[in-house]
Amino acid sequence: MEETSIGPTVARLLLESGAVHVTTGKPFVLRSGWASPVYVDVRRLISSVSGRNVLVDAALSVVRHRIGVQHVDAIAGAETAGVPYAAWLADRLSLPLLVVRKKPLGFGRNAQIEGAVEPGARVLLVDDLTTDGQSKLNFCKAVRDSGLVLEHVLSIFYYDTFAESRRTMEELGVAMHALATWQDVLAEARTSTVLSADDVEKVQDFLLHTSEWSKAHGGIARLP
Repeated sequence: MEETSIGPTVARLLLESGAVHVTTGKPFVLRSGWASPVYVDVRRLISSVSGRNVLVDAALSVVRHRIGVQHVDAIAGAETAGVPYAAWLADRLSLPLLVVRKKPLGFGRNAQIEGAVEPGARVLLVDDLTTDGQSKLNFCKAVRDSGLVLEHVLSIFYYDTFAESRRTMEELGVAMHALATWQDVLAEARTSTVLSADDVEKVQDFLLHTSEWSKAHGGIARLP
């Protein structure tokens, strides 16, 4: 897939698959506590053979052109929704697959990392969605605490609107790679009929005034 076509192609797929939900009533509450009028359900596409093939083709292009296959020794999937995409990508690249849990298993080996690679292996972490980046803190720490090197994160969809997210990635020392962002989705939405003009305006208002919108609708105003 051509580099310039990744964002528009994935954005169109998310819209046409019904993965972008704009509420007409009660706001969604994101994992980190933000109240939002919109929710992007990337997991919807794991059931679509054609859809997931598009995403994996796009991910392959990102690895080859932005990261370099020679710089990746293993693919790690973030529990839960990142695991299928990581598995498909690892298979296409013929690389080992790891699964990173949100927390240690709690019995047996009490593992947080499933799978095995040599210490010092360079790992690419794959997840379905990144909003403010807080969930990546735990995943990245788990990988690094296991003696592995993690410098790159690949997200199917990245909000790329939260200042907190950019600061988190900088503090973690990782580069965030996304197949699509809100900029891509809104650009596609303006030329399609999937979202109404009112929906697009509602999403834009949220993205421009996230803290104010969230606080006014019962969510957090900023990260603790």
